[in-house]
Amino acid sequence: MSTPTFARSKWIWIVLFSVAMAQLEAAVVVYLRQLYYPDGFRFPLVIIEGPVAAVEIGREVATVIMIVGVAQVAFAQAWRRFAVFLVVFGVWDIFYYVWLKVMLGWPESLFTNDILFLIPLPWTGPVLSAAAIALIMVVAGTVIEWLHLQGRSPHMSRLDWGIVVASAIALLAIFMWEAPQIAGGAMPGRFPWAWYALALAPALVVASRAARLAR
Repeated sequence: MSTPTFARSKWIWIVLFSVAMAQLEAAVVVYLRQLYYPDGFRFPLVIIEGPVAAVEIGREVATVIMIVGVAQVAFAQAWRRFAVFLVVFGVWDIFYYVWLKVMLGWPESLFTNDILFLIPLPWTGPVLSAAAIALIMVVAGTVIEWLHLQGRSPHMSRLDWGIVVASAIALLAIFMWEAPQIAGGAMPGRFPWAWYALALAPALVVASRAARLAR
């Protein structure tokens, strides 16, 4: 088992990596907006086609592989690897918007709509909808590591995992619900906050229960 000091040092580097990766991601977006949104990003969406679209999708795949890769090499224990994945993803997503605010003064508010991801279809939603999930991921990963340092691990049944996966699928459906219209040049509609909360709640309940039953 890693000593607390060694674990703390490793986690500091993990967080720094996440913040730095967010800066690189934001820098790429700055360049893309100079090309496709010289007057500032706004809907309707400008469709990126051809080689640039392929490069952009490849970049998103590479980003996910980087996050998974860091988690795989960080620790030997499965739960700690999962904790690293959650923290890296969450910190990266939050600081992506922090860096965009620093570089471009955007988003104007947490309720500004954004294209969150492109795979398999464009995800659309307010910045807050993505940042809230990112923050939850950071908290969950931190709790898992805290439990590990106490010699404990979260307890989740197959049913619990099924509920979490179902919540994730429901959230993806909410983010991609308007994808065909957005891709066709339409403006985003009103974000369904009630459905978003309803989809997120079961996963939060399961996660809270898993932490309480840790052993």
